[in-house]
Amino acid sequence: MERLRPRERRVFSGFTAAEIEKMERLLKESGEQSQDDEFFKRLARGFNRSKGRVGKPAVKWTEVQSWFRDRQQSNPLEDASLLNPSEKWTVVPEACLNKAYESALASKEGEKVMDLSELEFEAKSSIDGAWYDVDTFLNHRFLSSGEAEVRLRFVGFGAEEDEWVSVKNSSIRVRSLPLEHAECGKLKIGDLVLCFQEKREQAIYYDAHIVEIQKRVHDIRGCRCLFLIRYDHDKTEERVRLRRLCRRPAY
Repeated sequence: MERLRPRERRVFSGFTAAEIEKMERLLKESGEQSQDDEFFKRLARGFNRSKGRVGKPAVKWTEVQSWFRDRQQSNPLEDASLLNPSEKWTVVPEACLNKAYESALASKEGEKVMDLSELEFEAKSSIDGAWYDVDTFLNHRFLSSGEAEVRLRFVGFGAEEDEWVSVKNSSIRVRSLPLEHAECGKLKIGDLVLCFQEKREQAIYYDAHIVEIQKRVHDIRGCRCLFLIRYDHDKTEERVRLRRLCRRPAY
């Protein structure tokens, strides 16, 4: 069973892709050089007069300033060049790989040992707090604090929505697994699951915990059980079918 496909995602900080691209270029040209307020006001005026801003809320110059400040503060001491696919495992969270190694070592004699190159990952976006499948690990860096970050590209999204994600705060992990209809018995009250939240304006995955399970007889359509889940990000509750849930890997 495949995971349900997210329909859309919020635009980063209200800026359009073209605006982010321009700010990235200006940031690269200026480096760590400080800009005065007039620079940010002039940039905001240019954004608000562009065709791409038609029908969208006006950009405040303080929002532009905050974007630059945040990016400059997270400027890395070391930034690796674009990684080849064979090198991407060097930037995967150590905890994820450790668990994978432990699972492989604990496998029974005669069973196939896990190939780490086959692992797939998901990461939590700092934009909306939702989880997205990782397509590519682009590069990595170390902040002045010593904290490691990985630059990711998510499945189904372009370069304008690449993100730097912290390795330290468990924002990257081995991909959650969709459930087959016969696997509903694997879920228990209190389990952490990844739930596909569907709303009018968006449909994305959030972490949740199972609060209650209503067992029902399966029919030709498959599992008909109902699961009451509580979302971790806002503590709201919802009753959902199995098809909207993914379980965490056993390792």
